[in-house]
Amino acid sequence: MARGLTRGFLGLGSNLGDRRANLQSAVTGLEAAGVGVLGSSSVYETAPVGLVLDQPAFLNACVEVETELTAFELLDLCKQVEAALGRDFSAVRHGPRPIDIDILLFGSETLESDRLVVPHPALCERRFVLVPLLELEPAAALPDGSALSEALTALGDDDGVVLAGSSLIFRPCPRSSSP
Repeated sequence: MARGLTRGFLGLGSNLGDRRANLQSAVTGLEAAGVGVLGSSSVYETAPVGLVLDQPAFLNACVEVETELTAFELLDLCKQVEAALGRDFSAVRHGPRPIDIDILLFGSETLESDRLVVPHPALCERRFVLVPLLELEPAAALPDGSALSEALTALGDDDGVVLAGSSLIFRPCPRSSSP
């Protein structure tokens, strides 16, 4: 039985090399593998969070995707794209990296395994993910219906997420026919 298309959202981050080019290359790699990239947020610059704070600032964005892949197949593809762009998986967790691709939401699925947790377990705690995600999809919600805009409001006023550039994808408008 054929699997239908699932719509999801991915978080992209880069803090090594040409950060914007790395984000763009991730989008290109996903598209080349057959994942439809339907939209992209703007790009935002943010300070590192987590255990390793002494590293360069990140550029972050979110993309909306549509795929026939399962969540686990999409995870494997994301890891392949990361590896192709120079990600060293043996490096310290949350350390500097040329690219990071996280599955934030995947349809209405809720998954919890050793390999993958969806929705992303830190989604509601990360302003650098919520700001671009809500720019892209203002009505974004968890599978239980909880509005992600409320999660962003709950984080308070500490901004730290600075607009750094336009969307990662450009889709030309269809030309109107002239009479």
